[in-house]
Amino acid sequence: MNTTASTTFRRGDAGPAVTQIVGLLSRLGLLDGDPPSSFDDRVELAVRAFQQQRGLHVDGVVGSATFRRLDEARWSLGDRILTHLPGNLMAGDDVFALQRRLLELGFKVGRVDGYFGPQTEAALRDFQRNFGIPADGTCGPASLKALAQLAPMVRGGAPNAMRARERIRAAGPHLGGKIVVIDPARTDQLPAQYVEQAEEVVHDLAARIEGRLVATGVQAYLTASRSGRHRSTPPSGGGQAEELERATFANRTNADLCISVAVDASANPDACGVATYFFGTGDGETWSSTGERFAGLVQREIVARTDLVDLRCHAKAWELLRRTRMPAVQLDAGYLSNPGDARRLADPGFRDVLAEAVVVAVQRFYLTPETDAHTGVLRLSELRSAIRAAD
Repeated sequence: MNTTASTTFRRGDAGPAVTQIVGLLSRLGLLDGDPPSSFDDRVELAVRAFQQQRGLHVDGVVGSATFRRLDEARWSLGDRILTHLPGNLMAGDDVFALQRRLLELGFKVGRVDGYFGPQTEAALRDFQRNFGIPADGTCGPASLKALAQLAPMVRGGAPNAMRARERIRAAGPHLGGKIVVIDPARTDQLPAQYVEQAEEVVHDLAARIEGRLVATGVQAYLTASRSGRHRSTPPSGGGQAEELERATFANRTNADLCISVAVDASANPDACGVATYFFGTGDGETWSSTGERFAGLVQREIVARTDLVDLRCHAKAWELLRRTRMPAVQLDAGYLSNPGDARRLADPGFRDVLAEAVVVAVQRFYLTPETDAHTGVLRLSELRSAIRAAD
């Protein structure tokens, strides 16, 4: 799409870009009847529906993330030749479809994320060698024909889920030597009056989690210091570029887990509670099974130990969750716009409780069901006993 990364479109806008947005929404079946000539109420509802389907922030505004996903959604497998372009990865629904197809046939594609990266190329080459066609790593007519002729070995994401469970089992219950990245999430998307308070909360909470993880033997990394990359003015390329930068950092560490710590705010002061998010496209076809499990553990531990309202776990295709290779979770620890949540989050003792809940969830992630403790009762002082029981 011919737009800049910082361009946003909302109700009342018009022009060539809006016409392009309307055309894509119509092609996806989200706009019926005559296409509107401007960004009207119908377009906003269609954008919200698209965002909901694709696991994006649902605000009815077309920013850089929604622009990119709209552009990706126009591709079906077979519409174009797919190949690995280092530094400028091809992305789209056709890449999602290729990854799912290869996965169903038993080939290791890594994360099904819609990006044609090196693991997807390697899986495609492996498939091509097995089928007796030139193993060039490019999905063209010959590969598409071969894919259409073969029945899948296993439907859905079962192969990846089974491999992920085996990796976790093989990693063992001991936290010593494991690597966890803690990400103090961006605050520039919040209303200006909450940014300073949000900075204080997310960085302090991230530091408390880091300290407790280190005490258990984990090698913990923070994606940024308080004076580092996180700031109220986004870097060149916008928040999208910053999320990619943080995901790249996590991948470079070869981390076992990634935890992004965030807080929220709303125009509705009654909005309150804690939620966790894991990678998923929102359509129920692609998600991280290990990310979902980790998010569930974090959510349940916090709900059991605090009086925060349970807003549950949700699949989202946010860039940090999508581009990290390890199980990744974003924790939204409460609403600063809600007096009750704000009061809790301002209390250092409450942050200690949250930090302990997260660290216990990390330990429980590696415990087998028969050695795991009940939600909300395992304390940091008991971690060593749980590990000994698992040996």
